[in-house]
Amino acid sequence: MKAHRGKLPVSIVVSVIGGLAFAGLIFIEDLRIVTGISIIKLNASKLQGIYNSTMILRRGERQRRALEEGLMDEENKIMFDPKRCSVTEGKWVFNESKYLPYDDTTCPYIDTQVSCKRNGRPDKEYLYWEWKLDNCTLPRFDANSMLEKIRGKRMMFVGDSLQRAQWASFVCLVYSAIPASKRSMRNDHGIFIFTAMEYNATVEFYWAPFLIESNTDEQIIPDPNRRILHVDSIVNHARHWEGVDILVFETYIWWMSGQTIKSVWGSFANGDEGFEELDSTIAYKIALKTWANWIDSRLDPNKTKIFFTTMSPTHMRSADWNHDENIRCFNETKPVLKKGYRGTGADRRMMEIVSGVVARMKTPVTFLNVTQLSEHRIDGHVSVYTESQGRVLTDEQKADPEQYADCIHWCLPGVPDTWNQLLYAYL
Repeated sequence: MKAHRGKLPVSIVVSVIGGLAFAGLIFIEDLRIVTGISIIKLNASKLQGIYNSTMILRRGERQRRALEEGLMDEENKIMFDPKRCSVTEGKWVFNESKYLPYDDTTCPYIDTQVSCKRNGRPDKEYLYWEWKLDNCTLPRFDANSMLEKIRGKRMMFVGDSLQRAQWASFVCLVYSAIPASKRSMRNDHGIFIFTAMEYNATVEFYWAPFLIESNTDEQIIPDPNRRILHVDSIVNHARHWEGVDILVFETYIWWMSGQTIKSVWGSFANGDEGFEELDSTIAYKIALKTWANWIDSRLDPNKTKIFFTTMSPTHMRSADWNHDENIRCFNETKPVLKKGYRGTGADRRMMEIVSGVVARMKTPVTFLNVTQLSEHRIDGHVSVYTESQGRVLTDEQKADPEQYADCIHWCLPGVPDTWNQLLYAYL
């Protein structure tokens, strides 16, 4: 006998109901085993509570297994070796149990510009991402070990405000390992010097946004059109670098203010009036050659280690990561997780110029290649949780991220801590 169209035979209906009932009994048995409570004695609300608890237990078990698998993956990786490991090949992994050695309310050396928590940033997930290499284990930053590495040495970061943030990050990563009476900070004619007395070590920052000399070195000229670079002059800066044991250089973002840059070289009777408009990439190459020639001619590679931090990408164009709101990096709370992601905020021509100049140097220079790993971190910028003209943004300014969101600088703690993790691994 055929069943009516659209209806199931009674036997199938009975089988389905029986199956569901059997599954229900199995689930009830699971609840009894997990909780030790008889299901007969429970009302609906208590049953729902036990169900929720069971789901939490099972979710916790899945997380535990995922953690164990992750640890196994880490065990299968080789220990970090600069000659065998690529710091650009990896991924950002969220770790809510990550230890934070400092924050911008405890470390006194962080500028207001990058103090996101103090400036009202409400989320904190951006603090708990870790850069994991694909095939190698990147060692965690160990403050005591790092202090031993720089014992009896001078270390200096040279560059712009991004490099100052890396310096502040480094200082904040080590300062808590030093008793307050054994550390100090001073400003010596524009050079910020953090001293770890017990280790006879200093960690210094020297402001030189172009590395070479310019008319905006001592007193910043906000208008890029009024800046003039002396692309073949560096001695006034470089004299402060002599005698330093570890030098970490960086220069990029100040070169990106326009297609051309006013530049002078050689001796001109009329000084800065003898400038020429050079393409920014050409001026950058001349300046880096000036820097490289000074390094090769004046520093002993047996006494001084040279590092160069590659360009820090900006995230001013939200369409790069398929967000069309046109609010830059505002309100981003997690990285771009796409493998090998690249946006438009890092000029590859500039990186090629640096690589080409360094390749021809006789002095070894180690790249801290932070560009690729930082490309993903659209969530790590100060955004509207920063200052403008010396004052923290008002609520009205924060409500206008298209104009005020700073997607160049990074929150501290944050991404620059990972840059220093790389530095620690290389040292």
